[in-house]
Amino acid sequence: MCLINNERIDMLYANNIKIIQSADVFSFSLDAVLLANFAAPPKNAAGRIVDLCAGNGAVALFLSTKTTGKITAVEIQARLCEMAQRSIKLNSLEQQITALNIDLADSFKYLKKDAYDTVTCNPPYFSDLPTSKKNENPYLAIARHEITVDLQKIIEVTSGLLKMNGKAFFVHRPERAGELFSLLQAQRLSPKRVQLVYPKQGREANMILVEAIKDGRPRGMRFLPPLVVYDDNNQYTPLLRKIIYGK
Repeated sequence: MCLINNERIDMLYANNIKIIQSADVFSFSLDAVLLANFAAPPKNAAGRIVDLCAGNGAVALFLSTKTTGKITAVEIQARLCEMAQRSIKLNSLEQQITALNIDLADSFKYLKKDAYDTVTCNPPYFSDLPTSKKNENPYLAIARHEITVDLQKIIEVTSGLLKMNGKAFFVHRPERAGELFSLLQAQRLSPKRVQLVYPKQGREANMILVEAIKDGRPRGMRFLPPLVVYDDNNQYTPLLRKIIYGK
């Protein structure tokens, strides 16, 4: 497998998945790992999954070990999508995963409406405001800020892709949870499972994981036990070690 422009191959040991990364362009972070761990796609081959804002394909690749269903990764940045495509080949997953270099807003030109069992998304976390301080690296700026798409459009597309009773899985920042819940409910997506992620015991949460069901009953939201990433010695907690390393 040919690597270019300071690329490297990293591995998620729990899934035995290799992924092409580049600090100059994009590297997945813990939020992608936790989203893939939190998501619950159908296990069988009939399942259909879409990962939006796919970046270099991390979530789609990690999900491939949880399902035999077909996975489509949607990414607007050509370089990142091309990295995802090479990682798919590196793991011999061409028959299961397809990476599309398209604008998420154009999804329905390529993907059938009301046809998918699961949609996952690790979206840009920060609004594109005039006062927003953005990374000078355009790849990272687009990944982190709502420059090419905002949360409302992401959730509109998510709802449009899902079958009735299909499930959506998001990772986001806790400070945008109210907006996230409001937009989900406006698009027929009922939040059902919520889990907060804390960097350490005694710190404020810095991530939120949310599962929503299309046309699900409006009641019955569950809050799962919190995930704590690091212990007092700045080492991964046992649960995080199991998620990342499989032990």
